[in-house]
Amino acid sequence: MPELPEVETICRSLRDHVVGKTLAEVEIQLSRLIKWPTPEDFRSIMTGRTIEALERRGKYLLFQLSGDWVLVVHLRMTGRLYYRAAGAAATGSPRVVFHFAGGDALEYYDTRTLGTLYLLRQNELNRIYGLSSLGPEPLTAEFTPEYLSTGLARRKGKIKSVLLDQAFIGGLGNIYVDESLARAGLHPEQRAHELTQPEVIRLHEAINFVIDKGICGNGTTFRDYLDGIGNKGEFQNDLCVYGRKNLPCPACGTLIVRTEVGGRGTHFCPQCQPERK
Repeated sequence: MPELPEVETICRSLRDHVVGKTLAEVEIQLSRLIKWPTPEDFRSIMTGRTIEALERRGKYLLFQLSGDWVLVVHLRMTGRLYYRAAGAAATGSPRVVFHFAGGDALEYYDTRTLGTLYLLRQNELNRIYGLSSLGPEPLTAEFTPEYLSTGLARRKGKIKSVLLDQAFIGGLGNIYVDESLARAGLHPEQRAHELTQPEVIRLHEAINFVIDKGICGNGTTFRDYLDGIGNKGEFQNDLCVYGRKNLPCPACGTLIVRTEVGGRGTHFCPQCQPERK
């Protein structure tokens, strides 16, 4: 699933290509991806509107449209947005195509068809619970060591699962949680409320560091992820633990272990991230 660095990279790569463009037609090949309103109203309302801005919140993309409408896209597992210049051939079978006046287009692809698209008024965004309930994001003024410390102290779950809660920290997902815990030297099954203050400080620094590095690397590509113009990410080349089962830890040489925490595949180094009994 694209996480904060991937969605931020997609947002940045698309912004110059789509902001200021007017929608001439919306082609919907898979209606169930449109969660609100009806596909017919979705197509009708969007046609003729101009994209005035593009921003990201957590893992959501928000296309600000003329007339106070907002197109909200969540890519889920395999969703992908691709800008196609006028005259260029489609790269596959898009599920939704936003055709612009002038002939270029924004295409939405989704192999597993789990993504969601909404068209709402600006003052109706709270209808999307996952968007309205987002916690502070890494690299923001709201995401402080004090916020992290207070929140962890109230949670008795395993730290891996707690960090994946979007209502606690917006934008974190499996890859960047594993990498943050590795950098902080914390076992993924450590109980959140048991972390010491020095451990919380290390974790806060690690989360910000890993997210920043992920953005600078244009995200992580294993299978499906590409940015808005078709480029792969590069952060997979800098991963310490994620996806590295049975490979040596870059820090100590111990083989990386893969387990499951809360039903999610989890990677860690048993030497650098010892379990505290």
